[in-house]
Amino acid sequence: MAGPQARQKRGRRIDGWIVLDKPQGITSAHAVAKIKRLLDAAKVGHGGTLDPLATGVLPIALGAATKMVPYVMDGTKLYHFTLRFGEARDTDDAEGAVIATSEARPDDVALNAALPAFRGLIMQVPPAFSAIKVDGERAYDLARAGTPPDLPPRPAQIDRFELIGRPDADHAIFEVASGKGVYMRSLARDLARALGSVGHISALRRLAVGPFAEHAAITLDKLADCGHSAAGDPDIVLPVETALADIPALALTEAEAAALRNGMALSLVDLMGRIPVTANPDGGLVRVLADRRFVVLGRLGEGMLRPERVI
Repeated sequence: MAGPQARQKRGRRIDGWIVLDKPQGITSAHAVAKIKRLLDAAKVGHGGTLDPLATGVLPIALGAATKMVPYVMDGTKLYHFTLRFGEARDTDDAEGAVIATSEARPDDVALNAALPAFRGLIMQVPPAFSAIKVDGERAYDLARAGTPPDLPPRPAQIDRFELIGRPDADHAIFEVASGKGVYMRSLARDLARALGSVGHISALRRLAVGPFAEHAAITLDKLADCGHSAAGDPDIVLPVETALADIPALALTEAEAAALRNGMALSLVDLMGRIPVTANPDGGLVRVLADRRFVVLGRLGEGMLRPERVI
């Protein structure tokens, strides 16, 4: 029979989000584990992996916020990356081994002319060193074992791709706004190839994920200084509903909200005049508020409002 210690749930119940400024050199999983220890939190996750080389915005979900992770990962992401021309690497970033070289160095005119082909919905081959599963194995494990997988191209949505700096002939700095599952390493690799050269990412920083932005980010060092007290600081641990700030809000009565919470659907006819004009009636999401409190994430469709996620 298990004793009291075995039955006791480990960690404190903390609900909300921390916008972490992930440092270079650690994985997203390592960052999650470190925050879990620092705050003694019972449940922690993250909203969108960053490579060890990358820095910047990594939304950390605590407690009930972990239910919101899929919606955060669907949000638009903003990046700055530096493309280093002349060397292709097996990881498509600076951490890999050089596998090809080129003397070609495109000028700014050629760069800007090539960018339109990489905007909109494109097909992209993920890096061999990625977490994609192939027959139950991670692609990066296969690549490290010397048998990199032949990954098929996947759709990738690129909303913006702009040249914002050119420190020298070997390097170019870009700003990219993209959808879910887009690999910046692939974007850099493919752009270099399209310009008759080869290249890899030498620096990568994420500035935003959905409603989470760089200006609200906190470093691991600052979190360590705050210790357990960080959990009670509203400037550090943001409300659960912060993740859904980009989703239109729909105010309901307490009775209507209670019905949704209990799994019932509501007719949109009864909600006429209250549905936000920015909400998509054919499959769109809404934040359901009752007495100004977020209670349910709902989905519109087929003339009904149905509960998508209850908090």
